[in-house]
Amino acid sequence: MTDPRLVLTNANLVDGEHPAKPGAYVVVEGNQITTVGTGALDTRSGDRVVDLAGRTVMPGMVTCHFHSTYHELGATPAPYGLEAPPPYQALRAARNLETALQCGFTSAVSAGAPCDVDASMKRAINEGLIPGPRFVPGSRELSTTGHGNDTNPWYWEMAAWGAARCCDGPEEFRKAVRDEVKRGAEMIKLFVTGGHGVLTPKDRLEMTPDEFTAAVDTAHDRGAQIRGHIVNKRAILMAIEAGIDVIDHGDEMDEECIAGIVERGIFVAPSVLFPKTFLSQMGSGLGFTDRMRADLEHTLKVLPEANAAGVKLVVGDDYGAVGFAHGRYAEELEVYVRDAGIPALEVLRWATKHGAELMGRGDELGTVAEGKLADLLVLDGDPLEDVTVLQDRGRIVAIVKDGVFVKDELRAA
Repeated sequence: MTDPRLVLTNANLVDGEHPAKPGAYVVVEGNQITTVGTGALDTRSGDRVVDLAGRTVMPGMVTCHFHSTYHELGATPAPYGLEAPPPYQALRAARNLETALQCGFTSAVSAGAPCDVDASMKRAINEGLIPGPRFVPGSRELSTTGHGNDTNPWYWEMAAWGAARCCDGPEEFRKAVRDEVKRGAEMIKLFVTGGHGVLTPKDRLEMTPDEFTAAVDTAHDRGAQIRGHIVNKRAILMAIEAGIDVIDHGDEMDEECIAGIVERGIFVAPSVLFPKTFLSQMGSGLGFTDRMRADLEHTLKVLPEANAAGVKLVVGDDYGAVGFAHGRYAEELEVYVRDAGIPALEVLRWATKHGAELMGRGDELGTVAEGKLADLLVLDGDPLEDVTVLQDRGRIVAIVKDGVFVKDELRAA
């Protein structure tokens, strides 16, 4: 006897790629979407048929810059990534990953974590030990001695790694990447420049081109992806030349950078909500904040150009930094729509289709289409008309991951 199908009818379908389709139906069998269409639909005995009365069905979202262990980072005077014992940080990570899932993000891609926490989180999620999204675990942040997050006084003689791992020279980067992959990292994180919320000046390069290329080539040789905290134009061009997978922030991205990024198929996570939030808290008049404000204004201006040119933009930010709590993920989408003037349809594509493609799973996830895995949201509202609906967990009436309900309030629909 087969399991009953889930049949969602009379839906406003926002499939992650096209304009909304009213009066649609979506059929799920097991963990797969088997039928999508409009008009009449024959149902079977035993089907669970839900009339959504115009509510929206859309793909589960993907947060592509996720720090699982962050909690008020910067508020505690401690070495980066050693603010709490590793087991305690693992508990924080489990809570933050569950929060992402409950906010409608059925997948997450790490942007770095300490103490090998991420690899254990992925295992615990996959084995059903904890609830969480599909998860691509990250590495420690790799960079050189004295880089922007290597701020411990030399006389402490720090022997323990936290969230940062110092390497000097191409061979050390090769060894570090290999070791992080051995420890379970599938996304290697590099710290390439200062800027974007880091006190180190944005124009400073923290790595040489040879070190950068060695890290990228080794990650790819070991089947891992690689990303970098990259702000200034010189570093963006270096990243393009090296063939990095993800550029984080890219504050000085311009027309020349955009052309190279598109040609190489590189993803960009602009992550503008954190600097916007930080500036609202700190105000103006400080040299640091004034520079950050100028970078933010440039980014918001260039993003429509990047989007129109075909840059694969994705969502995600430094949630868990001081004053910037986990759970605010969907606010980022509103910034791109309201402040950058990008249509909600495009921004939702970043949060779904592009995110799945970054994970290398665009053929399985990211859109509501026949044959895709059933990662779905049902919303009381239309995010193409008002993207802020995604900020209200109460209006996410159902969350489905891999064909299984994470949240099910459809009976009340």
